[in-house]
Amino acid sequence: MAIITLTTDFGEKDHFAGSIKGAIYSELPDVRIVDISHSVSPFNVPEAAYIIQNAYSSFPKGTIHMIGIDSELNPENKHIAVLLDDHYFICANNGIMSMICSEIAPQKIVEINIHDRVATSFPVLDVFVNVACHIARGGTLEVIGKVIETIKPIKNLIPFVSEERSQIIGSVIYIDNYGNVITNIKRKFFEDVQKTRDYEISARSYKFKKIYEKYSDAINFDIPEEKRYDEGKRLVVFNSSGYLEIAVYKSDNATVGSASTLMGLKVMDTVTVNFAKI
Repeated sequence: MAIITLTTDFGEKDHFAGSIKGAIYSELPDVRIVDISHSVSPFNVPEAAYIIQNAYSSFPKGTIHMIGIDSELNPENKHIAVLLDDHYFICANNGIMSMICSEIAPQKIVEINIHDRVATSFPVLDVFVNVACHIARGGTLEVIGKVIETIKPIKNLIPFVSEERSQIIGSVIYIDNYGNVITNIKRKFFEDVQKTRDYEISARSYKFKKIYEKYSDAINFDIPEEKRYDEGKRLVVFNSSGYLEIAVYKSDNATVGSASTLMGLKVMDTVTVNFAKI
């Protein structure tokens, strides 16, 4: 039984997500449809890329992932289907796949060319559903597109490293439901530049000299709980996806606040790591 996932910026209010599911079920009544997220910020390609990169591998091989972000067809925004890590991805060629492709080489990429056979003003509903159902029935990518070799990259996906390798300049790519701020600096990238040197992480006027393995490592449990005042403590971790994250312990925007609200950080803001001289 085929599995099709949906990741979009459609939200829950409008009919768009429901219409897509109905169209898929009309073609494939026995398919399984899984919502990864419909709450991606509108047209936010890096945010969508981060979500799909961290979700897709939990699904079985052969799963089909439809990504409806900035998907209107135009001369600079073609549609593609990608076979990567034995998963299928259907999306616009706007950089969404470049975060995953930076670590795993695609097995095949095709530029979808069935638009002359499908009248549409809603490509995720019409074109993407058509392609997903074709793949779910066992169809090949070459039938719905022409093979291409490269995809469009996301700008600023890779952090900048100074020539003397004393500084990393990264940026915020995602803010999660807790208001934690995720950067584009991955653990391996950080450690390859660090070479065990001391460091200081700067985000606006806030500075950090330690990265924790998990949030609770920042808490001194030897102090009685009533004297700790831990909620709201600012900290830095490498999160479960391996990205450098600025967080607040037990953050809550309604009470103690979050890393985003307390530090005024938003997507594309700069986060800098300065290393001690060798």
